Amino acid sequence: MATVDTAPVEPHAPPTQPGPPTWPSSVAIPAQLRPVAAPPRQRTATAPEPQPESAATLIGSQPQPATTLIGSVQRAMRLLESVAAHEHGAPAKQLARETGLALPTAYHLLRTLVHEGYLRRDKGLFFLGEAAERLSRSGAQEKRRSTLVDALAAWRDSIGVPVYYAMYRDGEIEVMCVSDSPGNPAVEEWADFRETGHAHAIGQCLLAQLDEDARRDHLDRYPARSLTPYTVRDGHSLLRRLDRMRRMELVVERQEYALGTVCAAIPITLGSTAATMAISLPSHQADRLPAAARELQIEVGRLLGSLALSISI
Repeated sequence: MATVDTAPVEPHAPPTQPGPPTWPSSVAIPAQLRPVAAPPRQRTATAPEPQPESAATLIGSQPQPATTLIGSVQRAMRLLESVAAHEHGAPAKQLARETGLALPTAYHLLRTLVHEGYLRRDKGLFFLGEAAERLSRSGAQEKRRSTLVDALAAWRDSIGVPVYYAMYRDGEIEVMCVSDSPGNPAVEEWADFRETGHAHAIGQCLLAQLDEDARRDHLDRYPARSLTPYTVRDGHSLLRRLDRMRRMELVVERQEYALGTVCAAIPITLGSTAATMAISLPSHQADRLPAAARELQIEVGRLLGSLALSISI
């Protein structure tokens, strides 16, 4: 493409500013036309123009405010801690004395905490309320959940299999946690686990822990159906199989839920809650299943023996 030169042919001379008239050297300049020198200007002191300051300069040069704390919240928390230390309750005067609060302030905060449900008052004594107890249960529940997740990950790595935790709650099979890895992937849930409990080891293990009425109720809502050529054919056949199982017996399932996969589930019952830990393997590694299941059973026993683990995580 041709290049177009847009520069002007002749550069323009800069514009000239008008100045005082010039006279030839040979001409005498009349006195009245001679330029008069301007009187010298008086210099006045002016403040330097402010320069923009960087954020770092501003932060370093200005005093920093103290961290903002809400005093009433601090005092309320001290009262809660003081009440928690008295299993049989404590009066307002004692709580004010222990927390170093003025009695009117203590009364005001105690009434507020009672109104919000964090404390309750009975015969002049203050106790922890339902809201505070829910906070405590929530913290304990989260700790149990974290412990269980860590345990599943450790078993996954030590045994070399994906590990599952499930429970039967409110009439439903719920898989609560799965720990797998790229080298040992979990079974793909191609059919809803809740609706196919008759076909997989997790569901069979949970149903085996229920009484007969609960089993029949579950199968009325989720009838047995064939998923693979190895799946139990109908609900009556499944009930007969479950009746033959001992209550806390290891459950093994071979390609009933998914072709190419074998599973084993260990029953766990605490109180009235039915739960299970399970593992899965490719069918060509089926010979590993019994030993892996026994190892998991031992590890689960150790966990439950060393930790008062609530199944309802």
